Amino acid sequence: MRTIDADALGERMDPLYLVDALREGHRSGRMGEVERLLLHEPGTGNATLAWAGWERARGIAVKTATLFPGNSGAGRLPNVQSVVVLFDGETGAPLAAIHGESFTRMKTAADSALAADILARPDAGTLTVLGAGAQAAAHVRFHLAVRPTITRVLIWNRTFERAERAAAELAFPGVATAAVREAEPAVRQADVIACLTASGTPVLRGEWLRPGAHVDLVGGYTPDMRESDDEVIRRGRLFADSMRFGVLTCGDYAVPIAAGLIPPGAVEGDLFDLCTGRIAGRRTGDEITVCKNGGGGHLDLMAARAFHEAAIGHSTHRTASQNGGNSQ
Repeated sequence: MRTIDADALGERMDPLYLVDALREGHRSGRMGEVERLLLHEPGTGNATLAWAGWERARGIAVKTATLFPGNSGAGRLPNVQSVVVLFDGETGAPLAAIHGESFTRMKTAADSALAADILARPDAGTLTVLGAGAQAAAHVRFHLAVRPTITRVLIWNRTFERAERAAAELAFPGVATAAVREAEPAVRQADVIACLTASGTPVLRGEWLRPGAHVDLVGGYTPDMRESDDEVIRRGRLFADSMRFGVLTCGDYAVPIAAGLIPPGAVEGDLFDLCTGRIAGRRTGDEITVCKNGGGGHLDLMAARAFHEAAIGHSTHRTASQNGGNSQ
């Protein structure tokens, strides 16, 4: 069994390589067998999440992740830590143990970037990031990969100093990056908005969205966590990375559905629908699109297979033409 350092491998991995791996995985139209287990430590914000995904042709992946929000404030370890074990789908033999925080960050960012590649305007110029945690850098990197037209990145965080640190650490040629004190003006200017908070109450308001904006909802992973308000849901064409895990298990959609604001059918489809062409992506320049990134063991399996193939000598690069651009 091979041990793979995702942090070391991720540094030289082209974001388009992983986006393309997820795109091809979704083009199969099959999720496979997927389950998850979520446990909370009473009285704290600590949690552990286990995802398992099994698709015979691709293999079996089991990821165990821990979420300890107090880690970053104490200056100790990352908030989110994980280990992934990849098994052969034909024999059940263990192939690799993948460690390092880059795995989950890059998988999550690639998931968001794939949705943005299909749903965001092809001429998007400004990316606004709400939340300056560990996911921020990866999401900026991956969104820039699928939308090289982006020349400005604005970062907001409840703690401005943290947004400043994140902006200072992000340096991409030809891209102006700045921290902002107020979310509203940054959102009003944005073509793509990435919400990366662990908020239980909305940080994004629909009245702020400009025509043509694409909204990437990432942070809320339980039915009572919510980053967007009702107006975001009313104004947008709604999608999820998967209908199974992005709709009723995440509060951004589950709460308005339970309240009767929208029916479950208001979520038009997921990445399987978009990547196979069963549902069209962006239809006009002015429509607002919203995609809920709910995660899932099928994504961990697709990403683990890509990391494993890269580790055994396959290319870690894709070109824009190979990736297919804004393809479905």
